[in-house]
Amino acid sequence: MNEKNVLQPFSRDVVFFDAEFSGHDIIHDQLMSVGMVSLDGSREMYFELAYDKEHVSEWVREHVEPYLTGEKISHEEARIRIHRFCGAHEPHLVATVNHYDMAFWHKLFGIEKEPIHSIPIDFASMLFAVGLTPAREIEGEKRKFYAQFGIDLDAYQMHNALDDAHLMRDLYVRLAGYEN
Repeated sequence: MNEKNVLQPFSRDVVFFDAEFSGHDIIHDQLMSVGMVSLDGSREMYFELAYDKEHVSEWVREHVEPYLTGEKISHEEARIRIHRFCGAHEPHLVATVNHYDMAFWHKLFGIEKEPIHSIPIDFASMLFAVGLTPAREIEGEKRKFYAQFGIDLDAYQMHNALDDAHLMRDLYVRLAGYEN
């Protein structure tokens, strides 16, 4: 990591959010799982949602669905859990693929008030702003990108919403200088 790759965050009131969904059609596809982690890593939440198994993309069927083995909850229960996790202080929500993660987040809440700050933060844009590739690969290898920050990808299960939220958080704290 070099000097230009240092984040200077506006706030420490941050929650990292990742979601898995049945495809990229935000109108017809469905949210399948949610993972959330607090900035200090002391609080986390993961759940899987009930979804229509007939309407799942081939890629998701192969890379995500095999790992969705937990109890499925309703959208109403998901909203309750998220409200409980975020509390009343409306933290800044950080998502990796904001145009999809947040689209499905908004779809989950509909017109209901969301328990976060009104402007979600796009992690890919943060990386871009400090001179890093949002794709998080070096010469086509994701492992090399994370290794430069002391992060071993073998510690994370890819395409698991909770592990993806932890991975985002772990990179964020290194870039912000919160962890050596």
